Amino acid sequence: MSAAYYEAVAQATGAAAPVVLEAQGLVMRFGGITATNQVSLQLRQGARHALIGPNGAGKTTLINLLTGVLVPTEGRIMLEGQDITRLAPHLRARRGLVRTFQINQLFDTMTPLQTLAMVVSQRQGLGGRWWQPLGRQKAVVERCEQLIEQFHLRDVAGQETRVLAYGKRRLLEIAIALACEPRVLLLDEPVAGVPAGERDELLHTVADLPSDVSVLLIEHDMDLVFSFARRMTVLVNGTLLTEGSPAEIADDPQVRAVYLGHGEVHA
Repeated sequence: MSAAYYEAVAQATGAAAPVVLEAQGLVMRFGGITATNQVSLQLRQGARHALIGPNGAGKTTLINLLTGVLVPTEGRIMLEGQDITRLAPHLRARRGLVRTFQINQLFDTMTPLQTLAMVVSQRQGLGGRWWQPLGRQKAVVERCEQLIEQFHLRDVAGQETRVLAYGKRRLLEIAIALACEPRVLLLDEPVAGVPAGERDELLHTVADLPSDVSVLLIEHDMDLVFSFARRMTVLVNGTLLTEGSPAEIADDPQVRAVYLGHGEVHA
């Protein structure tokens, strides 16, 4: 079901959309340093949720906890009602919790089409058929074609990834994440390092992500955050400062003082 469907049901019944990912009192200590301090967070079905905060706020640590890169000192992580606190990252991905990274994690000598064919084949249970050419199956070819079109990669589909413009590499990374058929997608600074001339295509693609995929966006770019998010969480010094709608966050004096310092929050 789409995000609009869940919103309509919520309005009609007074009930909120179901929670798909939940952090409960997460604490992460590195020796005497507490990087995450009793952070709780709920991501609901079809969410467009942004996680923001100044450098050093603990955003990356929290994402690493949610995806299994780190195991919390205290607290629990629930995915669709199941405790995944100690589940390995690849097993979380199989259950539909997928992330992108601040720094591209791509195969430089493969083309976008080859890369997507490999991911889609693996997702459809065909990855073990090593003796068959990638993308030979009709279902794989059709899914790759959809992703190539959706992420504006047609003009570079046959080029090695290492020669792609940085914006196209970012688009490919998100396409790979979507090829994994996520129910929850964590986008870690998708426009970081992307030149101004390549940003619009990326921003539009992020805005057009499937509405039935619940998205948690970690981003410093406030234009993207406020155009994308329907709910926002602000972290400061590893602690949850506040949470609310974009309008509430923009008007919050604590956010203006602590998160931006001398700057402004632009709704």
